Amino acid sequence: MIIKDKQFDEERALYGSNNVLVANCSFTGPKDGESALKESQNVRVDNSYFNLRYPFWHDTNLSINASELTENCRAALWYSSGIKIIDSILNGVKAIRECKNIELINVNANSKEFFWKSTAFQIKDSKVESEYPFFEVSDGVIENLDLTGKYSFQYSKNILITNSNFQTKDAFWHTDNITVKNTIIKGEYLGWYSNNLTLDHCTIIGTQPLCYCTNLVLIDCKMIDCDLSFEYSDVRATILGDIDSVKNPHKGYIKADNIKEIIIDENKKSDSNCEITHNK
Repeated sequence: MIIKDKQFDEERALYGSNNVLVANCSFTGPKDGESALKESQNVRVDNSYFNLRYPFWHDTNLSINASELTENCRAALWYSSGIKIIDSILNGVKAIRECKNIELINVNANSKEFFWKSTAFQIKDSKVESEYPFFEVSDGVIENLDLTGKYSFQYSKNILITNSNFQTKDAFWHTDNITVKNTIIKGEYLGWYSNNLTLDHCTIIGTQPLCYCTNLVLIDCKMIDCDLSFEYSDVRATILGDIDSVKNPHKGYIKADNIKEIIIDENKKSDSNCEITHNK
């Protein structure tokens, strides 16, 4: 079934649709209806405009292409699976939550609390601005993501991130089994309380990174403006260039070209068994 060149604003306009193509349609208007395509399956949306709330809840096998979800389209995709979004804009708050089997390609999102509690995902060539993105997500692969925000990836696990650029404070707190490669991470308090966090050929910028970590690995990373690093962490790190300061690491080793200051506080809570070496 093809639905083309239509405008909808009523409540549950296309509720429970199955095997449908929605093309060049607009979901907006004075009736201000919600849940346009709730409880639908096998739906393809092309070149359409969504300006109303909760359009895609409890959907299965959903494809969204070259479409716009405005800031009024809040909580757009919840409890859905088998989602593919390409060349689209997601601007409503809480845009994706408790979904699974998700693929985003060339998506531009500006959404508070973006992509929460979701699993089995791939994100590529996309841009996200969010105050609190990727909370409690798992089993994902991310490539070429430009991320701006705060508190990203908290309590997340089993994720591979490559070739990305992050400006985000408090990233990767309480995470488990995260690998980040060839990525710039700029922000304060990176990775606290993480387990099995690996940073491979990354550039890390900002104060007090990587404290209270277990099984932390850094492979040929750069650390810029990083002071009070690695406090109480179990770490194995090779650093290219300088570290401003290292404070009270717990165990493992830290190897750098230069460490400007090594702080071993006599009031620290535990003995340090970390080998620290540098060339200057």
